[in-house]
Amino acid sequence: MGDYVKLGLLRALAPGRRLGVAWYFHPDEAHNSDGRHTAYLSNPERWRHLDPELFDALQRLVTGIRSVAAIEHAGLVDATFHRTAIPSEGTGRSARTADRSRWFAEVEEALRPCDLVFADPDNGLVDDGPERRGNRKHAKQISLQEALALARDRPALIYHHNTRFNGGHDREVEHWLTQFGQHALAVRASAFSCRTFFILNPDDVISSRVERFCDAWVAARVRLHTV
Repeated sequence: MGDYVKLGLLRALAPGRRLGVAWYFHPDEAHNSDGRHTAYLSNPERWRHLDPELFDALQRLVTGIRSVAAIEHAGLVDATFHRTAIPSEGTGRSARTADRSRWFAEVEEALRPCDLVFADPDNGLVDDGPERRGNRKHAKQISLQEALALARDRPALIYHHNTRFNGGHDREVEHWLTQFGQHALAVRASAFSCRTFFILNPDDVISSRVERFCDAWVAARVRLHTV
């Protein structure tokens, strides 16, 4: 369901925009179970009406080799894609931190012409402590610093997989909204598992599209977070 909501939201926000997608591709993606929960595709009566074209395309994709490359080639969103794998095997924290900085500079350059960007880390947001940036697990996360950089002078959509945050998911969402220190929205999606899409620096058009998307996708337990 995560791919369906994610791509559905992108398709709702992107018309008329130069969309850029940073996949935050992890080298061992083929060996994990992220994104393999596809039982919803066997229940078109319940889910297909939300975005019939997208639903049918995902049904076709699930029968073949599932990858971000397959999603790109399916033409589900018109975008500039950055798919270079995140370096995560450097020896020592300092080497991994330097590799990550070089990798993110490539992301920024690739998406510079875009006026709407989406970052899709497997595990979502993490704070900016240096001990985090040098951790191997950081490869599956996006730092607050990177999220803010992507949102500079344009809207940015950031995926976050909700965690066992002290105080629960509501407090977790509020924590990140506070950390952004700017106008931001949060789209909550809780069908099958809990995830949040943060929209940083939204303009009026994007804000309106977000509200319409949440209204249209309420059957998938999608809602706009409110205090």
